[in-house]
Amino acid sequence: MTDTLEPTPDHGAEHHSHGYISDKKRYLARLKRIEGQARGIHRMVEEEQYCIDILTQISALTSALEGVALGLLDDHLKHCVVDAAKLGGEAADVKIKEASDAIARLVRS
Repeated sequence: MTDTLEPTPDHGAEHHSHGYISDKKRYLARLKRIEGQARGIHRMVEEEQYCIDILTQISALTSALEGVALGLLDDHLKHCVVDAAKLGGEAADVKIKEASDAIARLVRS
């Protein structure tokens, strides 16, 4: 999905493609599997399955989400941050701060 962004300190004014676009189908497939895992956990709770089995599935779901998050972060660094760094100035500073903040959120979660 490509979008046109309004001029803001966060995004700049250029027509912009996100770095993950080349892997969009792969991300969507992974997210569809994650949805299925979440539904499976819901079903396990409804069926009152063993706690440890549910926790094992929650751990797998968490790992799957972390994998998607790390992939998106990697794409963001390789595309959005690198492109902004080439331009320099405030746009680069903003993109680097966004990436740092995203990393901090991932580390805390």
